[in-house]
Amino acid sequence: MPSSIELIVASLVELKDRPGLAELREHRCQLLEQLRTVSGIDPTRTIERIEVDIRTIDEGLEQLKPPPGTLPDNDWR
Repeated sequence: MPSSIELIVASLVELKDRPGLAELREHRCQLLEQLRTVSGIDPTRTIERIEVDIRTIDEGLEQLKPPPGTLPDNDWR
């Protein structure tokens, strides 16, 4: 069964919502940064899960990447 993030990414890819995926990735990166500074608990498993989420989002972004030569490199963000 797909994870929640996999379902969300699949939906955003289907909608071709690159800004939505980028926003979701940025949010996960911020969470990761915050977790790495936490003290008093062991956030290792949560950090691993968020890293998997980021890889899943990156795969979705890669699916929406335009074919080579269709846009200048600086237009793809």
